[in-house]
Amino acid sequence: MQRKTIAIIGGGPAGLMAAEVVSAAGHDVTVYDAMPTVSRKFLLAGKSGLNITHSEDYARFVTRFGVASEHMRPALDGFTPEDVQAWAAELGTETFTGSSGRVFPKAMKASPLLRAWLRRLEAQGVTILTRHRWTGFTGNAFTFETPVGIKTVECDAALLALGGASWPKLGSDGAWTSWLADKGVEIDVLRPANCGFDVDWDDGFKERFAGIPVKSVTATSGAGTFSGEFVITQDGIEGSLVYAHAASLRDQLQEQGSASLVLDLAPGRSAEKLARDLARQDSKASFANRLRKGAGIEGVKIALLRKFADAADLSDPQRLARLIKALPLVVVRPRPITEAISSAGGVRWSAIDNTYMLKALPGVFVAGEMLDWEAPTGGYLLTACFATGRAAAHGINTRLNL
Repeated sequence: MQRKTIAIIGGGPAGLMAAEVVSAAGHDVTVYDAMPTVSRKFLLAGKSGLNITHSEDYARFVTRFGVASEHMRPALDGFTPEDVQAWAAELGTETFTGSSGRVFPKAMKASPLLRAWLRRLEAQGVTILTRHRWTGFTGNAFTFETPVGIKTVECDAALLALGGASWPKLGSDGAWTSWLADKGVEIDVLRPANCGFDVDWDDGFKERFAGIPVKSVTATSGAGTFSGEFVITQDGIEGSLVYAHAASLRDQLQEQGSASLVLDLAPGRSAEKLARDLARQDSKASFANRLRKGAGIEGVKIALLRKFADAADLSDPQRLARLIKALPLVVVRPRPITEAISSAGGVRWSAIDNTYMLKALPGVFVAGEMLDWEAPTGGYLLTACFATGRAAAHGINTRLNL
């Protein structure tokens, strides 16, 4: 087989996974990354415990990608959550499954895994060039800003793995959207995913409760009903429970102009029992005491009831009980995409073939978060980046061997 020259633009998980697969096939692979070091977002995610995948039933796992689930399925079948764990083990990283079903490295950080991975890539002959920022095309070649000036690169095939537009200070700023659109690639606007939301708190509420977690609740939106907790912020709400509903709330705001996250503040108790217990409380007691004794609710949960309920609702045990079980928390807008954990939108599935090659740019492939998919946190995002990187790499290998 004749060795070919492959450019992989973007040194995150999708790009490095593609580099591993293509270089193993015997091709000359160079990874170009804009930052001083590769995989900065991967390392940041690992600081609080890296979710490399999720252990839930695979039939459920593959539905976690929303409207893109059908498109994602072939890539995920080719690199399943079990495959992710086996791959990590080959690199010397033992994993364990937490109580939530999330799978973590035992070291609880990303750096040992990344170091071992980079050693493997080096052993396979992969060249990594940092501080090489892609700035678009010169004809069919790729142009980079480098510490020593402008560089133009021609290659036999290329993979774009530049991420979306979340956390741009780590390297993914979404600038590529205009360059690909100019080449006729169909692109949906990038939008925040796994993000917080603004809420119209008053100054007193913010001063007292910003930074306080709201624990042991369930929340319902068009995405379904999930249990967990979230945090009050100066601007609104954030946290894993909010992220699970982010896509539904964001889309509802865009389509209807308003959206609410419906909270059950006392998940273990029925509305009927709450109404009875609240009705038994001394009417002369304070509202806070009646809620604490009759419903087991205090602190920030009481403040949320006061914020989003009418005075008449708070004074009637039946109506108050119904609100405790279904309190609409009104959100007004998503937080900016620069603060989001991930992004939705990007290259449309109709713009690529089944090998992840751009139809408008033969020989140029795309993977990872550049594609139009989104998923909740908990290992789904990283697994999908690994899987699409591998799928695109197999597409490159197939094209080069024709």
